[in-house]
Amino acid sequence: MQQLAYKAYGEVTNRTASDEQIEYALFQEITQALKAVAQTDRPSPVVWVDAIDRNLQLWQLISTDVMSEANQLDPSLKANLITLAESVRMISYHVLSRKADVSELVEINEIIMEGLAGQTRAVEDMAVL
Repeated sequence: MQQLAYKAYGEVTNRTASDEQIEYALFQEITQALKAVAQTDRPSPVVWVDAIDRNLQLWQLISTDVMSEANQLDPSLKANLITLAESVRMISYHVLSRKADVSELVEINEIIMEGLAGQTRAVEDMAVL
């Protein structure tokens, strides 16, 4: 399961430069897959489950990363990301059991992408100086 996420992460790594850009590109790719499923009247069950599973894998990687002692994020941000990852997990299970809509996962990812886009712009601005 984690192999797919590492593979996707590796593929994205080859296309971008900074860590922020890598994270953004990965979120964008997975969020687009979730949106495609949400916009299809009768998505293939395999495609539907794959999109949700890839999102779960991404959030599992985030949880693992922020729990690492090597991670330099602020402790309160780490705690918030772990809480959010747990929420994504619960929402995903509700989506799979048809008790929630994929759009909830899309919304969470888009909020994270907005933050990453801000970081990317800040890093790019610093590189210009």
